[in-house]
Amino acid sequence: MLENKNSQRTTLEQLGEFGLIKHLTQHFELTQASSLKGVGDDAAVLDFKDQKTIVSTDLLVEGVHFDLSYMPLKHLGYKAVMVNLSDIYAMNATATQITVSLAVSNRFPLEALEEFYAGVAQACKMYQVDLVGGDTTSSTKGMLISVTAIGVANEDDLVYRSGAKANDLLVVTGDLGGAYLGLQVLEREKEVFKVNPNSQPDLDPYSYIIERQLKPEARKDIVELLDKLEVKPTAMIDISDGLSSEILHLCEQSETGCNLFEDKIPLDPTVISTAEEFKMDSTTIALSGGEDYELLFTIDQADFPKIKANPNLTVIGHMTSKEEGPHLITRANTKIALTAQGWSSFNK
Repeated sequence: MLENKNSQRTTLEQLGEFGLIKHLTQHFELTQASSLKGVGDDAAVLDFKDQKTIVSTDLLVEGVHFDLSYMPLKHLGYKAVMVNLSDIYAMNATATQITVSLAVSNRFPLEALEEFYAGVAQACKMYQVDLVGGDTTSSTKGMLISVTAIGVANEDDLVYRSGAKANDLLVVTGDLGGAYLGLQVLEREKEVFKVNPNSQPDLDPYSYIIERQLKPEARKDIVELLDKLEVKPTAMIDISDGLSSEILHLCEQSETGCNLFEDKIPLDPTVISTAEEFKMDSTTIALSGGEDYELLFTIDQADFPKIKANPNLTVIGHMTSKEEGPHLITRANTKIALTAQGWSSFNK
């Protein structure tokens, strides 16, 4: 993915740090009224008037969070932004600005970074956020990416992880498990390629789950939808580490238990068929896979009529008392304690 032998290759030394930042950010225009000053001074200047400011940061490390043998740099730039915007939307807030910092080794020419920033630019355009700062430096270990996302919300609209109460309904957006299985397919094809570099994989049957892995979308649309439906979640979190892990966070922060119903977990047909192919359990994948970047939230039962017919939203359970604790109700109607098997970078 990195090396196209026929293409031009400009070393980063030719530009220097400030020349590099200027080159990579020259086509980014400010569109948010709150962005008073973006890239080009000692610091960005933002003005949110009387609203609350939301800030989230993520660090992505080559070899831990992404593999450039199958992750195109443009997709990586896009995904790095999505990971952060998802956290802003999980607060029921509007994302407005980002900063992007990169550390790269000398195996990356300028053209590779241009690809990465093309993905960042695409994300900024699609989600109407401004790039207002960042940094670049050298690395001895490949590529490291740090993105900070900034958002805004009225105090009354903010949703934390701590507001759920017993009998609230547990709701999830979209479907789960696709990103993890997309990763399994890509890892399998990487191993095949190592043995036979001439093999041409047929990835068409897996296009949905591979896209879930390589180009996830943050659920800005859900924040807008809930506002339109006049539903304010009582608690909310994004699904980055797997459904069970995120439910446990909600239960812990809200001091509740939960009953999650296995037969209600939304799964795409591709997830079911690919799980069978890999001899994996699709429920386990949904519970522990991670990287779906869907939103998980709780609502008061009185709001159920407002959401019940919506294809984007699935009720998968309800909150219970703290004493009852978090449980999975299986298809066989067995009640088992919910445990976190979620993805952890420290297990790599």
